[in-house]
Amino acid sequence: MSAQTPYDLVGVGIGPFNLSLAALADGVPDLNALFLDAKPAFSWHPGLLMEGTTLQVPFLADLVTMADPTSPWSYLNYLRSHDRMFPFFFSERFLIPRREYDHYCRWVAESLPSCRFDARVTAVEWDESAGAFAVTHRSADGTATRVLARQVVLGVGTSPVVPEPLRPLLTDEHRGRVLHSADYRTHRAALAAADDVTVIGAGQSGAEVVLDLIRHQDGQGLGGPFTRWLARTPAFAPMEYSKIGLEHFTPDYIRYFRALPEERREHLVREQWQLYKGVSADTLGAIHDELYERTIGGGRPRADLHPGVELRAVETDGDGYVLTCRHSPQDSEFTFRTSAIVAATGYSATRPAFLDTMSDLVDWDDRQRYRVDGQYRVALDPRVGGTLYVQNAEMHTHGVGAPDLTLGAWRAAKILNAVCGRPVLPVPEQAAWTTFGAPEGAPAAGSAAGPGPAAADRRPDPIGTLR
Repeated sequence: MSAQTPYDLVGVGIGPFNLSLAALADGVPDLNALFLDAKPAFSWHPGLLMEGTTLQVPFLADLVTMADPTSPWSYLNYLRSHDRMFPFFFSERFLIPRREYDHYCRWVAESLPSCRFDARVTAVEWDESAGAFAVTHRSADGTATRVLARQVVLGVGTSPVVPEPLRPLLTDEHRGRVLHSADYRTHRAALAAADDVTVIGAGQSGAEVVLDLIRHQDGQGLGGPFTRWLARTPAFAPMEYSKIGLEHFTPDYIRYFRALPEERREHLVREQWQLYKGVSADTLGAIHDELYERTIGGGRPRADLHPGVELRAVETDGDGYVLTCRHSPQDSEFTFRTSAIVAATGYSATRPAFLDTMSDLVDWDDRQRYRVDGQYRVALDPRVGGTLYVQNAEMHTHGVGAPDLTLGAWRAAKILNAVCGRPVLPVPEQAAWTTFGAPEGAPAAGSAAGPGPAAADRRPDPIGTLR
């Protein structure tokens, strides 16, 4: 395909979500697709691929199965291709090793001809003369290539969030001593040898870092780093993992959430932190077990756990750091010294620099975020004849399921159907037992209206159109 012939679809970024789209698109014979990523090869959170860590979703939430279980790119077919079906069967796993999920995704990415690495996208523009997006990408040797695309899907992932007091310390001078958990594995050995390590953040990555550091202590808790775990949340709380609670990760909830006023959506996302920021009960249990072992015989574990604490300031002190913190429930401040700091403070969607070339053509909301419709299309200036889609940057419009792997294949199928202009894959809109919101057809309070239509006759409202 020449550079002058537009691709039907170009995906920018090859993380799990765009890789899911690439895998599902591979089964569409008349679709010309290209996916670009700056990395030399696929990698997924390499800084947190510690032994013993698992996904927090079942293996069925792979790249394709929830949309097309017959796809050759399923996790089960990966196991068969690597002669691991019997070992997997006997292991009776539902939550698979994170390292194996990374290897599975790499296998898919290396097998799909549409995936191209060492291709850093530097600009996405609307080429009015071509009636297509112009996507410029550059390889590591500096070679620039320009391709045209009728439709573009952004899947560039999220960026680490670091508390403001720590940002000035993210320099080479403090490298390996002040870092985000995304880089933990790179500096793991040095942190394990430190005298005192403070981990900030009550989510899964924070818990896994704490557990790993405690395990580097000897059996009596005498050697290894003193480990301190701080969290703003009022408790180190388990992730909501009940069967009914998980129905927040369904198309039904997305439809309900999208219909709410913006202010209410913002409030709900903050309220629902345990749905996506909690810790697996197994990890919390493992931390407790490790601490229990280290108190046998009357010993004191070299670890402190502090919920309800907010970091206020950080000062350097020789080869260490003095942290000033506020305990929110007591409204009191305290300080302590530590040798190293790991910020396990999550990730957020950021606007990629390559969109600067067409920023004035994007209809940003009041907070400079994408306006995203039910088919994951970004609202653009009417002068743009092509379509821009986004993955995992729409929590504000679609709810807590945006970053979750559970809905990845379903969302990719929705986008694929929109790209092709026809139902390539079936996408159920009803999947939950829960009725989110008032029952359809029920009369309002005080109304004399009769009963609504029978449940069997009700149909979900169509998901919203482009604003």
